[in-house]
Amino acid sequence: MDILDHLFEPLQIGDTTVKNRLAMAPLTRQRSYLDGTPTDLNVEYYRQRASAGLLISEGVYPSEMGKGYLFSPGLCSDQHAAGWKQVTDAVHGEGGAIFAQVMHVGRLSDPLMLPNHAQPIGASAVQPDPTARHYTVNCPRAKRPYPEPRALTTAEVWAAVEEFGECAAYGKKAGFDGVEIHAASGYLPMQFLSTNTNVRTDEFGGSVENRARFLLACVDAMIARTSPGYVAVKVGPGWTFHNVFDEDPVATYSYVTKELSKRGIAYLQVGNYGMDWDVHGTLRPLFDGPYMGVAGFTRTSAAEAIADGRMDMVAFGQLLLANPDLAERFRNGWPLNRPDPATYYTQGEAGYTDYPFYSAEAGEDLVDVDSMATPLPSHK
Repeated sequence: MDILDHLFEPLQIGDTTVKNRLAMAPLTRQRSYLDGTPTDLNVEYYRQRASAGLLISEGVYPSEMGKGYLFSPGLCSDQHAAGWKQVTDAVHGEGGAIFAQVMHVGRLSDPLMLPNHAQPIGASAVQPDPTARHYTVNCPRAKRPYPEPRALTTAEVWAAVEEFGECAAYGKKAGFDGVEIHAASGYLPMQFLSTNTNVRTDEFGGSVENRARFLLACVDAMIARTSPGYVAVKVGPGWTFHNVFDEDPVATYSYVTKELSKRGIAYLQVGNYGMDWDVHGTLRPLFDGPYMGVAGFTRTSAAEAIADGRMDMVAFGQLLLANPDLAERFRNGWPLNRPDPATYYTQGEAGYTDYPFYSAEAGEDLVDVDSMATPLPSHK
């Protein structure tokens, strides 16, 4: 058996069997309507990429207070669910599977984005670095400092948990195969997990067990509305993106991983974003279920990780963004399109649905199939 064949074995993840071990990482793309309803362009984008084993959607907000960017999609109304149903039907029509990533930005929003210009909410009233600009190219959010958030009351935390549960129910209505909680990138669940953004003194603050309570309660609320196999989680242990810091990420994420394992969730997606400790080597043995790696993989390194049991699936971001037929390119050794960062967060077809499928007459500006995603030269 060729080592690359491991990429194309089927896998049971929760309630769904996927046809190969390639996943599309959740990618912020900003092409929905302003009210959060998916468009026909979204339908085509996901349909094009359905040859990957699992598509994970861009982050969808579970409530209006969770929205952080213009043109981002939601999943907290019947209208949102109807729009996403067109997407899931298109993906299923191509033989694919799709999970919705649920992304509540918490303190990283802006009053301009929120109902009645409300103050953003967070685990605690800890302001993000007001000078930080984490998205610098065409990102549709207010170009001004992040304001100080308002700390959620204990009752409001439990209400937010229920919003996650309701979002899972909307996911069912929309035809998704599952939902994935975005507990990385400094968004609300990670704001609760991290020691610098969570200085609470109630049942959601202090110890590792208390700081993890919000995430685990959201998982439980989603499972209660659906099933354990319908719910997944993404974490980025130790990552400081969006000004989140943890005094002991090994302890925090070891506890979280073991607790998630007890719940029998569909999968755990883990990103190692340049940590100086062995993230996957530490957490993989603690999770008894499908384990998905993301960040820094090539075709060969993904196949090797699956072959030796370090991963069950591997998610690709920029490579699948720029190569809708990535599974076929990997299988056949065809070269890859380069992604165009200038179009990541713009609106329209450019850099979204116009990346070409492979043809023998493809242009010369391609990269080797075993390379990393190399942006177009003008954006290096």
